Amino acid sequence: MALRRYGLVLALLAGTALALPRQDDHSAKQDMKDAGHDTKKAAKKTGHAAKKTTNKAAKKTDQGAKKVEKKTDQNPPE
Repeated sequence: MALRRYGLVLALLAGTALALPRQDDHSAKQDMKDAGHDTKKAAKKTGHAAKKTTNKAAKKTDQGAKKVEKKTDQNPPE
């Protein structure tokens, strides 16, 4: 009878332990490291986007300047 009771209690404890959600054991130190990595990643993405936009704007400005130059270099009809 005592063996059955221990088995039942053991089964209930094991079932309860498996049913409870696990919690991540993150420390404040790891949270700071994660925040630093996220900040670095965001800064890199921002830098790449700024470079892309700057290059695109420079190309468009060059295209516009060449277009104006072509229009002004033509001999006016007399």
